[in-house]
Amino acid sequence: MDEFDPFSAPHRISTANRPLLGLTILVVEDSRFACEAMRLLCLRSGARIRRADCLKSARRHLQVYRPAVLIVDLGLPDGSGTDLIEELARAAPRVPVILATSGDECVEDAAIAAGADGFLAKPITSLAVFQDAVLSRLPPEQCPLGPRVINDEVICPDPIAYQDDMAHVADVLSEQAEGTTLDYVAQFVGGVARSAQDTILAQAADSLAQARKRGGPVAIDTARIAGLVQERLNQKRAI
Repeated sequence: MDEFDPFSAPHRISTANRPLLGLTILVVEDSRFACEAMRLLCLRSGARIRRADCLKSARRHLQVYRPAVLIVDLGLPDGSGTDLIEELARAAPRVPVILATSGDECVEDAAIAAGADGFLAKPITSLAVFQDAVLSRLPPEQCPLGPRVINDEVICPDPIAYQDDMAHVADVLSEQAEGTTLDYVAQFVGGVARSAQDTILAQAADSLAQARKRGGPVAIDTARIAGLVQERLNQKRAI
């Protein structure tokens, strides 16, 4: 199904308060916390959200329909989001708006080089920033007519989603993670922790990432992340 096919769904006109009404946004994101933020942003904007947590799942979605907007996290469990961006930027018909997202702003250039139309740095919490990122890149015929209400609301995801991410990290580390799996853990934990303003955990993730780049021992950094993650899971149980 094509999101822009007028016969695929009832035509709906966006409003000043809900400028993305009727649009489908496919979010490719493995973090439950980040995806919850996206869900709230889409809800406030009027957009429908579909979620894929890995490249394989995203490609299954794209075999069924073409969304109006694709938002891709660059660090995914089965590869880099830049690969999917490059595929879809060259596809015909092309997804109208392709946005990359990451907690590491250093990867923005790589995303743009792969074909992304824009980059959203995590944490993505501003409704106004989110809406502008989409609307400024939509085809003219899909943009809302007339004035638009600029909403400066800040989105606050449910902390339970952060606990879900901690459980995910604990599962990955329980399987004797090494090599590229530790690279994934470092980027995932770093992105989620920064989004949740968990400075201690974010610093631990950065330390692991640096150790991996140097090719040095990582046992202490890995154990520190595992301990911090367990502390956060224990906090949930205590509640």
